[in-house]
Amino acid sequence: MLKQKINSLLIGTNNKGKLREIRSLLPKNIKIYSTSQYNLKSPAENGKTFRENSLIKSKYFSKKTKLICLADDSGLEIDLLDKKPGIFSARWGGKRGDFNKAIKRVYRELNKKDKNWKNKKIKARFVCALSISFLNKKIACVLGKVDGEISNEPRGKNGFGYDPIFIPSKEIKTFSEMKPSHKYKIDHRYQAFKKLKKFL
Repeated sequence: MLKQKINSLLIGTNNKGKLREIRSLLPKNIKIYSTSQYNLKSPAENGKTFRENSLIKSKYFSKKTKLICLADDSGLEIDLLDKKPGIFSARWGGKRGDFNKAIKRVYRELNKKDKNWKNKKIKARFVCALSISFLNKKIACVLGKVDGEISNEPRGKNGFGYDPIFIPSKEIKTFSEMKPSHKYKIDHRYQAFKKLKKFL
């Protein structure tokens, strides 16, 4: 563990939605850098778990910039689809990461499994692994989850990724229908972030 508090940090993502959310969660006194400032492409994510992929990213971006890096790997697990798309969540959107395409694929796969799925509660969860690395050294790696279900159709304009089709437990709105300030207090990234706080 670090002796002193972190005062500058690279957020290792090329996803603007994630960058916005992580930036909002970080203490204001930390100087934040983004991968776009360094024109960095993301590394190949060939880990088998969210944790492994998160660490691949935080170590890769840290080595490229010599900065301490916080990286996220997250995705949606749907029980009826044997926890898919899981770590392949972004890849279901194709090369361009088109989440409209990814959401259509979720509905297609659900139809294949059960034509009647829209009349049932389709359990799902968002999972987020956050890791902090400096060069090749892992400083921290934590996991956060939020349970919920899949909505019958995409709803809302606020979120990103699979947010339009995910209704968290005890809520009636999808993540995309919520105000970001509310979503950021209950979602998987926030759950993981609570565990990271002591390092920041």
